[in-house]
Amino acid sequence: MTVKKNAVRVTICDEELTVRSELDPEYTRQVAAYVDQAIKRVLHAGPMVETHKAAILAALAITDELFEARRGQQETAKRMRQLSAELGRLLPPTKRHSVSGEVGR
Repeated sequence: MTVKKNAVRVTICDEELTVRSELDPEYTRQVAAYVDQAIKRVLHAGPMVETHKAAILAALAITDELFEARRGQQETAKRMRQLSAELGRLLPPTKRHSVSGEVGR
């Protein structure tokens, strides 16, 4: 079975590109706009840099955002497991097993 790919026209750094993707076209446009803004922030932040170097710096900034978001999710999941364990200890012994079996699902 072949998945249909959408051809979406986007503009990044004043250059029009066609992106072929299985993703929703509007989502693809939003992602492209985010990348475009990230590159423009780098270009306007300081001394002139070449566009390809600005793209690399923008990719580093976006990757940092991704890593921070992942770290936040991991910390939230860890805290949820801790709270679940704490709440489980407050339950009557007959109820503890059924709740602990659901943790992490």
